[in-house]
Amino acid sequence: MSTPRVDYRALFAATPTPCLVLAPDLVIVEANDAYLEVTGRTRDELVGRYVFEAHPDNPSDASANGVRNLAASLDRVLSSKEPDTMAVQRYDLAVAGRPEAFETRWWSPVNTPVLGPDGEVRWIIHRVEDLTEFMQSRPLRGEPGLEAELFTRAQDLQVLNEELRGAHAWERRTALTLQDAMLHSPDLAGHPEIAVRYMPATRSLNVCGDWYDVVDLADEKFTIAVGDVVGHGLEAAAVMGMLRSALSAAVRAIPEPGKAMDVLSGYARTFEGALATTAAKAVVDRRSRRITYTCAGHLPPVLVSTDGSAVLLDQATDPPLGVLTDQGPRPQATVPFTPGDTLVLYTDGLVERRGESIDTGLRRLTDAVSEHARMGPDDLADTLLARLGVADGGTDDIALIVVRL
Repeated sequence: MSTPRVDYRALFAATPTPCLVLAPDLVIVEANDAYLEVTGRTRDELVGRYVFEAHPDNPSDASANGVRNLAASLDRVLSSKEPDTMAVQRYDLAVAGRPEAFETRWWSPVNTPVLGPDGEVRWIIHRVEDLTEFMQSRPLRGEPGLEAELFTRAQDLQVLNEELRGAHAWERRTALTLQDAMLHSPDLAGHPEIAVRYMPATRSLNVCGDWYDVVDLADEKFTIAVGDVVGHGLEAAAVMGMLRSALSAAVRAIPEPGKAMDVLSGYARTFEGALATTAAKAVVDRRSRRITYTCAGHLPPVLVSTDGSAVLLDQATDPPLGVLTDQGPRPQATVPFTPGDTLVLYTDGLVERRGESIDTGLRRLTDAVSEHARMGPDDLADTLLARLGVADGGTDDIALIVVRL
């Protein structure tokens, strides 16, 4: 059975909720029938006009703030690319045919972005509910002053929301500054063959407990590492910073990754927030063309040859950090590589999906790396994020290192 083609223009026109469609420059590009009816306007009076020219503030009301509030909401939508629900607004409307006369109107607006293929805002849907009749009917029912109280409460709520947005923005800037400081890796600048990506879980403060690190060693060796602290936010990020610094220091004194991970595991046992942290570390020896690696409860690195064949480095895996075992020192394994091969370290947010086997996610990753093995590190890192569906972030934090050997 074929699916009938939907006439979206007719569907929009018949939508019972009043809606405007705005371009990013806030010029009206469309209005549905419900909007025309509730405002008493025609399409010709609205389409092609700047929204605040079509709907200015009431010039006789010195306290009118409808334009300012709506402009602030639309600006938030354009910058955040997220919907914005406004408090109840008094926004008087010019009487049709009498632009000098205004009638009192109350609205409940919601502004929603429509994103294009490039992820940028293409349109904004401005949806409103006309609450004028409700607001003006209250005194007639023996409830004097309720109209003013409702409006005042709505305005107070809007002020509070704006203050919360400001506080959140400040907290986010502080968190980003902290995260940048903790993830600073001076040796990375000398490695154009290495690409790193760091993506906190969506709807977070933009900080997380995942980390990456690159450290140069003697004799043409360098080490790369990724780790994953349980949890999100500032607390997890603080633990991450301590563990990352400890491992970075340990590997400079103890170049064997298994022994360095043992030191880190002992350190992790000294504070509760570090327990069950996972980490993977690999030492790349350019002279001998060998990789020595270890994993503490972490998903295995991927080594891909120039012909696209991929192998999971899973021969040196032990429990997470801080977990006591009777097996002695943590294991490490060594594999050879050929110049042009690619090594990928990552955290579980890249491959794990709810309701799906981890093997499925690992297979998706190895297939993607194999298919694009000849890409440069930066292009390959971006391609992996896109192919695994997390180019714009996922439900979990992600750290990713791609090394062209």
